[in-house]
Amino acid sequence: MNPVQTFEITSWEEAFPPALQNDAICSLENGQVLFLPHLAFTLSPQETRFLSPQWSDGKSKNISYDGKAIKGAQGNESDLAQLKAMIARFASQATHLVSDLFPEYVPHLGHGRTSFRPFEVEQRASSYKKDDKRLHVDAFPSRPTHGERILRVFANINPDNRPRIWRVGEPFESLANHYLPQIKSPFPGSAWMMDKLGITKGRRSEYDHIMLHLHDTMKADLDYQKNGPQQELALPAGCVWIVFSDQVLHAAMSGQYMLEQTFHLPLAALHNQQTAPLKVLERLTGRPLVA
Repeated sequence: MNPVQTFEITSWEEAFPPALQNDAICSLENGQVLFLPHLAFTLSPQETRFLSPQWSDGKSKNISYDGKAIKGAQGNESDLAQLKAMIARFASQATHLVSDLFPEYVPHLGHGRTSFRPFEVEQRASSYKKDDKRLHVDAFPSRPTHGERILRVFANINPDNRPRIWRVGEPFESLANHYLPQIKSPFPGSAWMMDKLGITKGRRSEYDHIMLHLHDTMKADLDYQKNGPQQELALPAGCVWIVFSDQVLHAAMSGQYMLEQTFHLPLAALHNQQTAPLKVLERLTGRPLVA
């Protein structure tokens, strides 16, 4: 299967024909990257000044917006208000796009954070677990999802026409088959203890335990990172791409200046639940992974 499916979409708000909607949802849920090469998020002349790392407070790798306030930014009150308005406008346009392209998701769609990423990817120093230049699927130590999907909309807003370079790996089920034998069951009572101590925001399910270990194990496997099945994608400035980041193996290798909107989606909202990581892992392990 080609890891990328291209859609000739030029507007953030559009009454898409049913055939296109069906192609888009099937491609997305099958684990493809939806590539929209002719859809750009356009900055106003006043907003282009925000294309600089100087607006970061230096403590976070991203500037984030939670629907009310921005975090990780510095500047005077007027500057921060304008920066927030820019990020909020992207959040609104991304919501319209997802709603129009996947109308059956709309009643179930949960809004996560919006982020503005002003730093050069290669300049990010981090541990291997936080190194986004290594192939991974998204899973978070402190935020159990219990099988809820992670849907993300990205826009490359680089002013110098620099592409954002990604690597995309093998299908999720192939990855799971490769690493599942190495993953031990969680220690009895560990999920309860982490929840009570505030280490996790809610109790971690066995699904979350497996996903986190898949994330960490593949990042630590340097042979897999180098020789595992993968393909490079050059995502040009002025484009958008959409992906289930808990399903698609991805790594950000280079690029600067990007906007990203996260959505959360329950399993019940999917067109085809059987392609979701939870269902794949339950089929491979032969048992329920979420109580």
